Amino acid sequence: MPHPTDDAPVHDVELDTTGLYCPEPIMLMHNRVRDMHHGEILKVIATDPATTRDIPKFCSFLGHDLIHQSESEGVYWYFIRLG
Repeated sequence: MPHPTDDAPVHDVELDTTGLYCPEPIMLMHNRVRDMHHGEILKVIATDPATTRDIPKFCSFLGHDLIHQSESEGVYWYFIRLG
Protein backbone atom coordinates (compact mmCIF):
# COMPACT_ATOMS: atom_id res chain seq x y z
CA MET A 1 0.00 0.00 0.00
CA PRO A 2 1.36 3.45 -0.85
CA HIS A 3 2.07 5.92 1.95
CA PRO A 4 1.10 9.58 2.34
CA THR A 5 3.64 12.26 1.68
CA ASP A 6 6.36 12.96 4.24
CA ASP A 7 4.76 16.32 5.10
CA ALA A 8 1.64 14.63 6.50
CA PRO A 9 0.80 15.76 10.04
CA VAL A 10 1.27 13.69 13.17
CA HIS A 11 -2.05 12.17 14.21
CA ASP A 12 -3.68 10.99 17.43
CA VAL A 13 -6.09 8.40 16.02
CA GLU A 14 -6.14 6.38 12.80
CA LEU A 15 -9.23 5.06 11.02
CA ASP A 16 -8.73 2.64 8.13
CA THR A 17 -11.79 2.47 5.87
CA THR A 18 -10.12 0.75 2.91
CA GLY A 19 -12.51 -1.42 0.96
CA LEU A 20 -15.59 0.36 2.32
CA TYR A 21 -17.95 2.48 0.24
CA CYS A 22 -20.29 5.36 0.93
CA PRO A 23 -21.83 5.81 3.45
CA GLU A 24 -19.68 3.49 5.61
CA PRO A 25 -16.50 5.65 5.82
CA ILE A 26 -18.49 8.67 7.01
CA MET A 27 -20.52 6.59 9.47
CA LEU A 28 -17.31 5.18 10.97
CA MET A 29 -15.83 8.69 11.16
CA HIS A 30 -18.88 9.91 13.09
CA ASN A 31 -18.42 7.09 15.59
CA ARG A 32 -14.67 7.65 15.94
CA VAL A 33 -14.80 11.42 16.52
CA ARG A 34 -17.28 10.93 19.36
CA ASP A 35 -14.44 9.41 21.39
CA MET A 36 -11.95 12.15 20.50
CA HIS A 37 -11.26 15.59 21.95
CA HIS A 38 -11.09 19.10 20.51
CA GLY A 39 -7.80 19.66 18.71
CA GLU A 40 -6.92 16.01 18.24
CA ILE A 41 -6.06 14.84 14.73
CA LEU A 42 -7.79 11.93 13.02
CA LYS A 43 -6.05 10.19 10.13
CA VAL A 44 -8.46 8.50 7.72
CA ILE A 45 -7.34 6.04 5.07
CA ALA A 46 -9.87 5.34 2.33
CA THR A 47 -10.21 3.76 -1.10
CA ASP A 48 -13.65 5.11 -2.00
CA PRO A 49 -13.29 8.04 -4.44
CA ALA A 50 -16.53 9.49 -3.02
CA THR A 51 -14.58 10.41 0.11
CA THR A 52 -12.96 13.25 -1.87
CA ARG A 53 -16.39 14.87 -1.78
CA ASP A 54 -17.82 13.47 1.45
CA ILE A 55 -14.97 14.11 3.89
CA PRO A 56 -14.58 17.85 3.12
CA LYS A 57 -18.37 18.22 3.51
CA PHE A 58 -18.24 16.26 6.78
CA CYS A 59 -15.55 18.61 8.09
CA SER A 60 -17.33 21.77 6.97
CA PHE A 61 -20.69 20.69 8.38
CA LEU A 62 -19.30 19.65 11.78
CA GLY A 63 -16.71 22.42 12.19
CA HIS A 64 -13.58 20.30 11.82
CA ASP A 65 -10.47 21.34 9.86
CA LEU A 66 -9.28 19.20 6.98
CA ILE A 67 -5.61 20.02 7.42
CA HIS A 68 -4.07 17.64 4.89
CA GLN A 69 -5.23 15.33 2.15
CA SER A 70 -3.36 13.26 -0.40
CA GLU A 71 -3.93 10.43 -2.87
CA SER A 72 -1.69 7.80 -4.40
CA GLU A 73 -2.60 4.76 -6.46
CA GLY A 74 -6.28 4.89 -5.46
CA VAL A 75 -5.63 5.30 -1.73
CA TYR A 76 -6.73 8.53 -0.06
CA TRP A 77 -5.41 9.98 3.19
CA TYR A 78 -7.14 12.68 5.20
CA PHE A 79 -5.95 14.41 8.35
CA ILE A 80 -8.71 16.13 10.28
CA ARG A 81 -8.27 18.38 13.31
CA LEU A 82 -11.36 18.22 15.48
CA GLY A 83 -13.07 21.53 16.05
